[in-house]
Amino acid sequence: MSRHDKVAQALKEEISLIIHDELKDPRLGFVTITKLELTPDLRCAKVFYSVFGKDEDHKKTKEALNSSLGFIRRLIARRIKLRFAP
Repeated sequence: MSRHDKVAQALKEEISLIIHDELKDPRLGFVTITKLELTPDLRCAKVFYSVFGKDEDHKKTKEALNSSLGFIRRLIARRIKLRFAP
């Protein structure tokens, strides 16, 4: 397993833990992190997720995740020691 794959897997696990344990947003539904795409330079990550529920739940969850993006990025930077926090 390459370093790129190890970092991607670690990010996926940490983001999942943060969403389930740290976020207290009532708009957040039942979220599952399905995939994480990481650029070769490890600077940008695209997170794919699925939400269990209706379309309204999807919209509310998307709003909650977008509003908590900075919080998630800050916690990732603290927990995973990389030069840049994706």
